[in-house]
Amino acid sequence: MVESGSGALHAAAYGSPEDAWAAASEVSAQTHVRYLDAPVGRVLSLMPAKYQDIWTAAKGFYKLEPVVADGGEVILYAPHVRRISEMHPEIEQIGYHCRDYFTKQWDRFKHLHWGVLAHSTHLRGVGSYDEEHGERCRVAVTLATGIPEEVVRGAGLGYLDPADVDIEAFAADPDTLVVPQAGEVLYRLRPAAGDR
Repeated sequence: MVESGSGALHAAAYGSPEDAWAAASEVSAQTHVRYLDAPVGRVLSLMPAKYQDIWTAAKGFYKLEPVVADGGEVILYAPHVRRISEMHPEIEQIGYHCRDYFTKQWDRFKHLHWGVLAHSTHLRGVGSYDEEHGERCRVAVTLATGIPEEVVRGAGLGYLDPADVDIEAFAADPDTLVVPQAGEVLYRLRPAAGDR
């Protein structure tokens, strides 16, 4: 395993595949998962340059969504990102939606590659859909990237000009979590005493 944020060796496990996997999982649970005591209203995910499109940079959302309060927001800050997906351009046409949006309108989407549909849900997270109320997602997703505003909004996401992002101002907000090297560490809420 590598150390988050550096790429340096953190730990190595050996033995049978099952034993090595179990040992690596224990180390990873202690080093690659961060626990918060309470949800936050907003996350600013600072995406490293290794994520070249939203297909891969979506990790800055789905590894942080669990700690965002209902009605909160995750902002993916990645001025270097210029495409939603090089490999799957059809995402620009179908957009990002919660799982129910696709499953409750299956006849509209069943012809698409299921990997594309799965990824489209990764960047929207928990939500619901019905014909009467439409789609309702638990958390808002905003892109502060080099992707043109019309493409971002056409994919069903919020847009923020990356030039307007003041990282220090976000960090000074007590209800905002700023995450450098986002996408490398999983965030979870610490279980309440009665939930264990």
